Amino acid sequence: MTDARLPSARRVAAGASRALRHGLDRALLPRAGLWVRVRLDAGQSELPGPPRRRDTPTSLLEALLVLHACARDPEVAGVSLVLAPPLAGWSAALSLRRAVADLGERGVPVAAFAEQLDEASLLVASAATRIFMPETGRVQLVGVRAEGFYLRELLSRIDVVPEVVRIGSHKSAGEMFTREGMSPEQREQLDELVGDIYDALVAGIAEGRGLAPAFVRELIDRGPYTAAAARDVSLIDACVYPDELAERCRALCAGSAADGAPPRLMPVDARVYRALRVQPAAGTPGRLAYVVAQGGIHRGTGVRGVASDDLARTLDSLRTDPEVRGVTLRIDSPGGDALASDLLWRAVDRLRREKPVVASLAEVAASGGYYLACAADAIHAEIASVTGSIGVIGGKLNLAGLYRRLGIARDGVERGERAGLLSEARPFTPSERRALRAEMETLYAAFVDRVARGRGLAVDAVARVAEGRVWSGARAHRIGLVDALGGPLEALAETRRLAGLLPGEQAALELHPRAPRLGGLFHLLRWLR
Repeated sequence: MTDARLPSARRVAAGASRALRHGLDRALLPRAGLWVRVRLDAGQSELPGPPRRRDTPTSLLEALLVLHACARDPEVAGVSLVLAPPLAGWSAALSLRRAVADLGERGVPVAAFAEQLDEASLLVASAATRIFMPETGRVQLVGVRAEGFYLRELLSRIDVVPEVVRIGSHKSAGEMFTREGMSPEQREQLDELVGDIYDALVAGIAEGRGLAPAFVRELIDRGPYTAAAARDVSLIDACVYPDELAERCRALCAGSAADGAPPRLMPVDARVYRALRVQPAAGTPGRLAYVVAQGGIHRGTGVRGVASDDLARTLDSLRTDPEVRGVTLRIDSPGGDALASDLLWRAVDRLRREKPVVASLAEVAASGGYYLACAADAIHAEIASVTGSIGVIGGKLNLAGLYRRLGIARDGVERGERAGLLSEARPFTPSERRALRAEMETLYAAFVDRVARGRGLAVDAVARVAEGRVWSGARAHRIGLVDALGGPLEALAETRRLAGLLPGEQAALELHPRAPRLGGLFHLLRWLR
């Protein structure tokens, strides 16, 4: 089969799939009275994966798409959220909370249930119509903290000397090896980041629970709480066991019905609902791609982290595919290899020259993660997204002292003044350190230049907010490193807009990396058993 025939074959297969889904939808789901169950827990990933059991948690994107659809589906009577923290992070929590709040604003009742709640999951649940917990549950509301390990003393005890070179006063990745505690610069930027997250937590709980912000801050200082104590201070609504949840859901629907009569509800799993009602129509004239780049950035191929060859190949295929109208690039990466980051920047830059690219920053899109993002047409981030870190760091651990302590001898011969630069058996010479710093300064200048070009800023303006400093999404927005505050749904909406799609115009959503195509069918069959 030639390449020219592939799109037609794809449309035929997609049409058959769409017809099958439509037939199953009509046969299995009623025209009204659906109660959609969405499970959110520590197993949540960015993209849907192959389901392995009936209670597999929904992915972040899956949950957001389902909640968004339920808010606009007149046949959905209500939604139940089952939360089992910890969730994927603060950024995910803010995206989910906004989607839950949208349901309430559109008159769809939401019942949140959890055996225990931490701060991020309570932030999500606070947007629900009601929050239920067993009486012996626990609300771990104690505040926000960021901390790290510092290994200098340990390394000195075993005669290991870290050789670190950094470009940027706030580039703190090497401090865990060189210090016994936070530097003033690291403390400053983490204090701002924690402050922004704390403010978002207080504002979200206060708005959702109808409490004064000052009272919420007081509640945080008095936490944690048993479920009964949380009920008494209005953090939750009632103490309910799991077997009582269905009756509470019916009561919520009755309260929202015009005649107040208890409705007949059909509970349906979020994945089944998505497969039958939400799955974007395939086989239409155009597609949108949603690409996740998650983990450390490295060169080559592989299933772990962001492999430059694999992701560049994906981006290049999207660039040359005439049916792809736009790309949302979801980035959750602290960075990594500088060369791999630049190669991927080039791949994103080439892609945006052909079709719109919107970067959506997840929990962390810093250093190399932000390097990729700055090539996009637009960047979206949550308030709590950690971004920036425009800087470079490198070095090695000098193990000469440890080798002596262990009775290990390491010797060799060399030609060239800097032939031992990478050897762990000796420190950098002054000449080697100068050479390494010169190389890193070149990389830093390239990084600043890429950001300036991508963001339409002067180099001097970027240099002032660089120096390896990390920013919350809120602060990054104020200084021009981010275009808008929002999560995956907002980024997808911007991608649609830039791609020229009209409101209501259909476009298939293609996910990368790809999950097995039959995974959703297997899950549906399990649900039917």
